[in-house]
Amino acid sequence: MSSTGMSTTGMRGIRGATCLQHDDPREMAEAVAELLGEMLTRNGVQQEDVVSVILTCTPDLTSAFPAAGARAFGLTDTPLMCAQEMDVDGALERVVRILAHVESAIPRSQIQHVYLRGAEVLRQDLIP
Repeated sequence: MSSTGMSTTGMRGIRGATCLQHDDPREMAEAVAELLGEMLTRNGVQQEDVVSVILTCTPDLTSAFPAAGARAFGLTDTPLMCAQEMDVDGALERVVRILAHVESAIPRSQIQHVYLRGAEVLRQDLIP
């Protein structure tokens, strides 16, 4: 916060994750669009305030790039990067994770991270 007590606009990170039922390109695109939409809506962020996005998938998702879903959602001029999650024994399967870097005046402590479609188990500490 600034000396006036008002939050200043700056870079914020918004995390999210979602699970897929199947390794299917259509389901991937739908789940990514749903998750991005919730991440932006819950935090009052406009698409033009998204600076860049990192998207990851668990190793069992190979049918499509999650960035294709982000492009279909409307992030056509936003830098996107896809990567594969670590393959950890016993980890939740068919998970897409997103880290969006956004310009926002929301204090970091008030950012709402979003977990959908069964991914809520990843961060039960964040679920109200």
